[in-house]
Order: sequence, then structure tokens, then C-alpha cells
Amino acid sequence: MLHSAITLTCGALIMFYLNETFVLGHGTETAQKLLGSTPHDQLLIQISDSFAGLLLFAVGLLLLMVAFVKDTEFQSFFAKGCVLLHVSMALWRVYFERRLEDLAHDWPRQLVGDLVLAFSWVLFLIYSWMEKYD
Repeated sequence: MLHSAITLTCGALIMFYLNETFVLGHGTETAQKLLGSTPHDQLLIQISDSFAGLLLFAVGLLLLMVAFVKDTEFQSFFAKGCVLLHVSMALWRVYFERRLEDLAHDWPRQLVGDLVLAFSWVLFLIYSWMEKYD
């Protein structure tokens, strides 16, 4: 439920308050660079980020639906997939985002966030494993 609430909130913020989200996450100067320099670029970036926010919102709804599933095997499988997803995102940040000049100072903080989210799913897996074998 916690992951769902975080994902729904972030998706909605990205869809409707993109500029404020960029300023909060990256700072004013970097946010201006990330929004593009020409009107055409700005429109493409805004549409792309809106779709990313919509996708994040959809993932939040999926997480909310999975939270009500009673099958522990499915929840364990889903949690393993989430761990893989967050670790993959962390690797993406290490290998690609740190090379981008405008995002170079943000990637360590975001990397820690990805690893913390992956660790929270690992804790869920440990808890469900302990519950299963007690």
C-alpha cells in the first residue's frame, strides 16, 4: 500500500506539476535545461514526461490491486520482479545517467533511493518467507 501511494502521488505530480517536480528533484538551473530550449523540444519533452507520469500512475494502480491479492506465492513473485526492476534502474543510473552532464550531480541521490526501494521489497520477501516457514 505504501509503494502504491508513493507511485500514485509521483505519477500525478509528474503529469500535472512537471516544472515544480523538476525544480524539487533537480534544482532550478537543471530543471530549465531539462525542459528544452526550443518550443518544439519543450512540447516533445512535456508530452514524453506526461506519458511517463501516466505510466507511473498506472503502475501505482497495479500495485494497489496487487496489495489486495491473497495469494502469497503471487505476491512473492511480484516482489521479486519489483526488486529486479529497482536494481535495473539503479544500474541504469550508474552506467548512463552519471554520464549526462545535467544529471551528473543527481544520480547518487537517486541511486540511493532506488536501492532503498529495492531493499524494502527484499524486506517484504524476508517477512513473507519467515511467515511461511514459522
